[in-house]
Amino acid sequence: MANEENKNVNETEEQEAVETEVIDAAPAEESEANEEGSEKLAQLEQEKNEMQERLLRLQAEYDNFRKRTQKEKEAASKYRSQDLAEALLPVVDNLDRALQTVQEEEANKGFVDGIRMVHRQLLDAFEKQGIEAVETVGQPFDPHLHQAVMQVENADYEPNTVVQELQKGYKLKDRVIRPAMVQVNQ
Repeated sequence: MANEENKNVNETEEQEAVETEVIDAAPAEESEANEEGSEKLAQLEQEKNEMQERLLRLQAEYDNFRKRTQKEKEAASKYRSQDLAEALLPVVDNLDRALQTVQEEEANKGFVDGIRMVHRQLLDAFEKQGIEAVETVGQPFDPHLHQAVMQVENADYEPNTVVQELQKGYKLKDRVIRPAMVQVNQ
């Protein structure tokens, strides 16, 4: 019996030792699991923050794209007649020259009146589209509106003032289609 009691005591001691090891190992395992969980949580948090930043950047880029395309549409609408106007400007110039050289004779009065009428209609169509002639003679020289091709000395004008218009310039709303070719006083 003593043998059995020793055996039971040894088994009990072994069980207690195993339980102690299990109890001691459990906090270590929990600690490792907590560290792994913390690292994974930190990694997921970082990924979430990166995704949020990416989303915000994409939203900002989309807003900028939308605003830019809206401005481009507005500009295209505003200046849609520019190509046609540029193509018709030589026609207006030729009609102007023709009307300047016309001699008032009774024989060609009807023809001249017809040319004047066509010229007037063309200028009215330009006006409806927002195309207007650039003011020149007597105006201060503006390199955005005028192209100086000659300089003269004229006591009747202030320095840096347009003296004569050699070719009309035109603007479409606020954009210069063609600058006026002018003589400028020194």
